[in-house]
Amino acid sequence: MSNSSTSDLLKPFKLKTKQQELLIRVSILCLVYILAFMTRLFSVLRYESMIHEFDPYFNYRTTLYLTQHGFYDFWNWFDYESWYPLGRIVGGTLYPGLMVTASLIYRLLHFLRFAVHIREVCVLTAPFFASNTTLVAYFFGKEIWDSGAGLVAAILIAVCPGYISRSVAGSYDNEGVAIFALLFTFYLFVKAVNKGSLAWGLASAFGYFYMVSAWGGYVFIINLIPLYVLVLLITGRYSMRLYVAYNCMYILGMLLAMQIRFVGFQHVQSGEHMAAMGVFFLMQVFYFLDWVKHMLSDTKLFQEFLRITVTCAVAAGGIALGVGMASGYISPWTGRFYSLLDPTYAKDHIPIIASVSEHQPTAWSSFMFDFHILLILFPAGLYFCFKRLSDATIFIVMYGLTSMYFAGVMVRLILVATPAVCLISAIAVSATVKNLTVLLRSKNKVAQIGSTKGTSSAKASSKVILSCHCLSISLPFL
Repeated sequence: MSNSSTSDLLKPFKLKTKQQELLIRVSILCLVYILAFMTRLFSVLRYESMIHEFDPYFNYRTTLYLTQHGFYDFWNWFDYESWYPLGRIVGGTLYPGLMVTASLIYRLLHFLRFAVHIREVCVLTAPFFASNTTLVAYFFGKEIWDSGAGLVAAILIAVCPGYISRSVAGSYDNEGVAIFALLFTFYLFVKAVNKGSLAWGLASAFGYFYMVSAWGGYVFIINLIPLYVLVLLITGRYSMRLYVAYNCMYILGMLLAMQIRFVGFQHVQSGEHMAAMGVFFLMQVFYFLDWVKHMLSDTKLFQEFLRITVTCAVAAGGIALGVGMASGYISPWTGRFYSLLDPTYAKDHIPIIASVSEHQPTAWSSFMFDFHILLILFPAGLYFCFKRLSDATIFIVMYGLTSMYFAGVMVRLILVATPAVCLISAIAVSATVKNLTVLLRSKNKVAQIGSTKGTSSAKASSKVILSCHCLSISLPFL
């Protein structure tokens, strides 16, 4: 068979440029997904499949009870063996998201006729969700910057030691699924702000509900998002997209979070959640002022109305907060929350919190071991984000700066800062590579133009020399 006939047969299978890019992107994501899972299996391969440490083993025990007795008995289970002889009301004293997730995976595998023990599911839950986190990091980076930044973010978060340390096989703890839920919630909320869609706002509320059910670190979400919204309001970036996204996420997310017994009415009574409620009411004031501005044509009258409205709103909010705290309806901040804002608070007032090793301030060596080269790429990524400010890049900058501060205050919060550091570093890598390629292409174009000019001038000079030679030959015959 000739080459022409072979090429004719393969012609229908030839991919276009966009299809080739999609194939390469999907292939890289699949390889990164497998890499993230395999790098967390060394403990199983070297030793055996087992649950590490005390808290993960307690989680495994509660998951085993859930799969054997069902959700209703688990939700109302009084475990007389825990904290013996006092006992423990399990359903009301833990975040059930991890146990319910492992139980659902176990039932799905048995439905598909995979005969596995619940212990193996618990051992591999954290690596499985770490692989899922790489996909969320890709879509998040694509939403913030471009697809190149998303791919680099997925690769970085798959191999970053700051995340591997709490997601290895056998580490069946809340953080195993909570970092996935954290990043997923942030991605859905940024998507909702960019699109202004009610559907994305609802999705972010359900993502927040999963985070609340999985880990107490949801307090970081419910304080960072209001802070981000407040910064957008102050900088004049208020929009209907922001109004729809935040109101939908806060209202539905609050109602769903209150269904977790360990949270309950703390979501509307605890001091850690008051910032979200205050920003929610502030959003209604902004919407009202925007409507009044549309109705009033007199600018001076609107300025006077704005001054009176803002003064009354701030006064009413301050009075409500004072009355709530004085009456005891709003509970004060917890000691752990105070220790995040003031690193010396726990040491002076609550020594039991300061005595835990993972609550100590972070040493530089820990940053170096957990982040490596990302410590150099992180400031460069911040530079590129500030250079191209948008609603999405403002969010990732605030996420990165706040999480790095908290990571410096407490060692365990390096885990929360790792996704932000990977995303911002990925932006630095993507933007640098793109700038270099643009520079190289421009140099190649200049070189090509110079070479074409050189060849054309050489041809012209050769023509001149040839004409002069012919003239010198013909002159003696004239």
